[in-house]
Amino acid sequence: MNEPAVDKTTTSNPHRGWRDGLVIVVPYLWLLIFFLVPILFVLKISLSHTALAQPPYMPVFDLSAGLRGVQEFLNELSLENYALIISDAIYFLSYLKSLEVAVVSTIILFLIGFPIAYGIARAPRRWQAMLFMLVVLPFWTSFLIRIYAWITILQRDGLFNQLLLAIGAVDAPPAWLATDTAVYIGMVYSYLPFMVLPIYANLEKMDETLLEAAADLGCPPWKAFWLVTLPLSFKGVIAGALLCFIPIVGEFVIPDLLGGSQTQMIGQTLWTEFFANRDWPAASAVAMVLLCLLVGPLVFYQHLQARGLEGSR
Repeated sequence: MNEPAVDKTTTSNPHRGWRDGLVIVVPYLWLLIFFLVPILFVLKISLSHTALAQPPYMPVFDLSAGLRGVQEFLNELSLENYALIISDAIYFLSYLKSLEVAVVSTIILFLIGFPIAYGIARAPRRWQAMLFMLVVLPFWTSFLIRIYAWITILQRDGLFNQLLLAIGAVDAPPAWLATDTAVYIGMVYSYLPFMVLPIYANLEKMDETLLEAAADLGCPPWKAFWLVTLPLSFKGVIAGALLCFIPIVGEFVIPDLLGGSQTQMIGQTLWTEFFANRDWPAASAVAMVLLCLLVGPLVFYQHLQARGLEGSR
C-alpha cells in the first residue's frame, strides 16, 4: 500500500513560515519606526502654533490629562501655517526655484551622464572596473570639502578664470560665485554618479545580440541606438533621474555656498525657519508640502514599474 507523500521541507523546518513572515514584517516595521512616525511628528508640529517656549510650539500632547487633554490638544490644532505658505510669496518662489533647479540639473545630468554610462558599458571588460572606480571616486571625499573646493575654483581669481584668461576666452575674469551657473555646476558635479551608475547597470546587462540583429536588418548604428539601446535603458534613466531630482529639490549646502539671494531654494527656507526664525510649525508645514511634491515622482516610478511587470507576464 502506497503511503501519502510528505513534504520533507515543511516537516524538517516547522518554523520556516514564521521566519518568512519575519522577513516581510521587519522592513515594514523599520519604515514605520524611522519613516512614518517621524513624518507624523512633523505633521503634528505643522498643525501647531508658534510659541516662545521649549519646545517652540503649542499645543504639547499631555497624556496625564487623559481624554480631556486629548480633546483639548485636537481642538488647538489648526491649518494656519499652511495658509501662511499659500499667502506668502517667498515660499512659492522657493518651491518654484527648487523645482526649476532640480529639473534643469536633472536634464544636464542626463545629457552628460548617459554618454559616460554608455561608454563604460561598451568599453572592454578589463577597463570597465577602472572607469567605474573613476565615477565613484568623488564619493571618497567629504561632500562639504568638495563644495568648498568649487568655491576656490570659481572665485574671481580662481583656477577657472585663470584658465579662461590663459586661452583668451575672456578679457576680464567674470563672476561665477553667487549665480545660478555656480549652483548648476555644483549640482551636476555632486550628483553625476547617481545618474551614471543606474544607467550603466542597465546598459551593462543589455543583450548585444539585439544590436547585431538590428544591423543585420539594415538598421544604421544611430537608428539602432534610438530604437533599441535607448528604450532598453529607460528604466535606468528613470531611476537615475529620480535619484538626482528628489535630493536636488531639497538641497541646502550647494545653493547656500555657491548661490546667491536669487537662488533661494526651499532647503534654505527650511533652515531659516527652523534655526534663524525658530518657527518650527511654519518650517514643518513647508517640509510637509515638499514631501507631498516629491511623492508624485515616486508614485509615477512605481506606476511604470507595475506596468513593466504586467507587460512581462
